[in-house]
Amino acid sequence: MSAVAGAVADGTVGGRLWLYANYHCNLTCTYCLTESAPAVARRQLPLDRLRETAAEARTEGFTALGVTGGEPFLVPGLPAALGAMAAELPTVVLSNGTLFTTRLLGELAPLADLPFAVQVSLDSADPEANDGMRGPRNFEKVVDAIPRLRERGIAVRLATTTEGLEPDGLARLCELHRSLGVPDEDHVVRPVVRRGRALDHGLGVEAALADLPAELTITADGAFWSPFGPTVRGGRLDTDLLLTRTTRPLSIPAAAMLRVAGLAGSRADEEGPRIR
Repeated sequence: MSAVAGAVADGTVGGRLWLYANYHCNLTCTYCLTESAPAVARRQLPLDRLRETAAEARTEGFTALGVTGGEPFLVPGLPAALGAMAAELPTVVLSNGTLFTTRLLGELAPLADLPFAVQVSLDSADPEANDGMRGPRNFEKVVDAIPRLRERGIAVRLATTTEGLEPDGLARLCELHRSLGVPDEDHVVRPVVRRGRALDHGLGVEAALADLPAELTITADGAFWSPFGPTVRGGRLDTDLLLTRTTRPLSIPAAAMLRVAGLAGSRADEEGPRIR
């Protein structure tokens, strides 16, 4: 058993390796960790790097892959790369759910037979409340996209990022996602983290290394402790959760992750991360 596989098995680190495909986005969400927007620097990982890193991840002992951004589907040719990744390990891609044209859905259709899912964001069952945080007509586009993905056999998960959704509001949101065919076990609810653009709006909870999931995250700028790590404020990359600038071969950031996880030690034996 590899060192990574052993650490995953005993819960020292998470089994999912994350990759930031890009940083640019067609939305400008109020609480975005990475200050993503249409005009920001793309900080894009080449598609061949996604494929190569997926193969390395399987060899190293990781058990799953995650792709995030930015909005990953702004990257031309991404569906084919996702297919290659899912052929290596189960893969989930995070999306704002607004770009699923008939053409893109057709490009994703071959992934229906692979261990692959799209996780879309929806923060409220109230269109006005949701769109106030994410952008005009976001609610409408997401609610339209979910059944269209499912019709093509693509598994869909839902992520809700909230400052504190009231029980009634959460209940209505759960009724909505169930009506769209997304079961409760595929609905993730998490707090706004006070990093990136959320800081400018006074939103979210403070989160240190011990509060965040220990999931190695690869970006164009380096390797980080968690997908919540490579955040941006005022156009500058935060480096407090940077493990190493070296991301190739994957064994180097993986070893750095294991060293830090060993130093964090007792964190995993207590309550574990607050944010997942």
